Amino acid sequence: MAKLKTHYTDEDVIAFIEQVDNQQKREDSYELIRLMEETTGEKARMFGPSIIGFGNYHYKYASGHEGDAPLLGFSPRKAAISLYVYSGSEEQAHLLDGLGKYKMGKACIYVKKLSDLHIDALKHLMEESVKFTKQTYPDS
Repeated sequence: MAKLKTHYTDEDVIAFIEQVDNQQKREDSYELIRLMEETTGEKARMFGPSIIGFGNYHYKYASGHEGDAPLLGFSPRKAAISLYVYSGSEEQAHLLDGLGKYKMGKACIYVKKLSDLHIDALKHLMEESVKFTKQTYPDS
């Protein structure tokens, strides 16, 4: 089985954010760090070259594929901020109600700016995602 390329690095989170061209994305990134550190109790760390992650869990699928991933994370990309805050489980789909203006990928939420979201709904989504992940992967 191929080794995963994405993992935590020792790169500086603040230096990464300061390289983001868009001032609004930089400000939103600092607010997301505050919210995600508060939610997970974990410090921000670079996960690969462009994802800011918080905490860690080890997953293993029935297919045998396994790896490590952050409990929560985000990436201030050029087109939008990618939020890794949703477990993707059907029983949690209702948590997206009232979140605000966003687009959805497989389990990734894309938002142009943080002010497009209702922060209380985002906090609740993050809390439930962390809870779900810890229950699903208790050995992490």
